[in-house]
Amino acid sequence: MASIFFGVLLSAYMTSMQEGSYEKMVDMVVKYYSGAMQVHHENYWESKSINDTFEESQDLNQLILANEEVDFVIPRLESFALASSEELTKGVMVVGTVPEPENRLTSLKNNVRQGSYLSDNDQGLLIGEGLADYLRLGINDTLVMISQGYHGISAAGKYPVRGIIKHASPELNKMIVYMELKNCQEFFSANNRLTSLVVNIKDNNELEKSLRKLRETLNSPYSIMSWQEMSPEMVQQIESDRAGGIIMKAVLYIVIGFGILGTIMMMIAERRREFGVMIAIGMQRYKLATILFYETLFIGMIGALSGLLISIPLLSFQAQNPIPLTGQAALVMEDYGFEPYMFFSTEPSVFWHQALTVFLITLVIALYPIFSANRMKLINALHA
Repeated sequence: MASIFFGVLLSAYMTSMQEGSYEKMVDMVVKYYSGAMQVHHENYWESKSINDTFEESQDLNQLILANEEVDFVIPRLESFALASSEELTKGVMVVGTVPEPENRLTSLKNNVRQGSYLSDNDQGLLIGEGLADYLRLGINDTLVMISQGYHGISAAGKYPVRGIIKHASPELNKMIVYMELKNCQEFFSANNRLTSLVVNIKDNNELEKSLRKLRETLNSPYSIMSWQEMSPEMVQQIESDRAGGIIMKAVLYIVIGFGILGTIMMMIAERRREFGVMIAIGMQRYKLATILFYETLFIGMIGALSGLLISIPLLSFQAQNPIPLTGQAALVMEDYGFEPYMFFSTEPSVFWHQALTVFLITLVIALYPIFSANRMKLINALHA
């Protein structure tokens, strides 16, 4: 029973830690920038051109918000520009957005390290900390930007730095420039036009359902994409890591299986004389085999349930109190834009999958007592 108990506990702990890290990765992609879904012009994702934009429309917003799973939408205009400060120049990603809804998704206001967050109709900029360091910019310094606007119109402007943020993504931290949406539309001469509508939903578990409904609702020239479609490399990374985790759990299950089998074999060997006496006084072998089968199942059930009952509060506590990393491991995590913690998941599947798997292993091993009872030689058993 102890081997089954620890098998469920260890496999649940390993799975919870693995799934917790995946949830945090997805959380970073969804909440720090892309949102759960985005609406684009049907040609935009291939071209990434400011010419493949669509007109901002309240009717479109209302159509999306009519979906009960949708929480809110964020209009954005995104493109690239060349930014300079005195003799230093760098390519930047310019994001025009509405400050309050953007903060509701990405919590940008909490990441402001210097200066202040953008306000409505703000003429200033919010720039990444890495970009500010490279261009040697401080609060109220002027950033000059040039680019190509809508339909080839030249775009140029000078803007004060309103705030400096530390973005969760190290790459974006070196190149991101946030502008108030109307200000950005004026810079690119793309009045009332958007490259995307970021769609945030109330429950990420309802993503597929929401995506299916919105695809039925939205027609050409619009297209809608989930975060998985926009970040296939993240999905691939999670799937490959999950495959490695399956191999590790398979090894653990093999060890657990042999541990349970050894326990059952020892139990049968120690009681061989007892079984011989029972057969000798008239008990039929199939009845003895049935008793041993149910006895093994009962041991497996008690072990799996006890492992489940201990793992649920333990992992719930760990989910509320993630394990902090220190030293070099913490620095590596921060460099990749992750918080330096080991996170845990409390999804129901984390628990019942492990309990069910270990119980099924026990169910297979329970065939051994049946085989043993039917093949037992009575004379040898009585002299055991």
